[in-house]
Amino acid sequence: MSTVQLEIPEEVLISLKETPATIAREMQILAAVKLFELGKLSSGRAAQLAGMPRVQFLLLLGKYQVSPFSLTTEELERDVQNA
Repeated sequence: MSTVQLEIPEEVLISLKETPATIAREMQILAAVKLFELGKLSSGRAAQLAGMPRVQFLLLLGKYQVSPFSLTTEELERDVQNA
């Protein structure tokens, strides 16, 4: 496992009224959600980055208004035909 360090100005922490540990956890989740939304990570890998089970991650996406469905209309139609 790798470690990534970020420097966060003290003023930002004060504005957010969060501890460094809390904001680090939130940023980890936000990064996972955004990378999933951009199609850079699968839901499984994004869940791994967020440090939670895949089902929990998929349910969490609604909080951030991100759809768990990343298929195009054509891909969905093909899936339905192949079902």
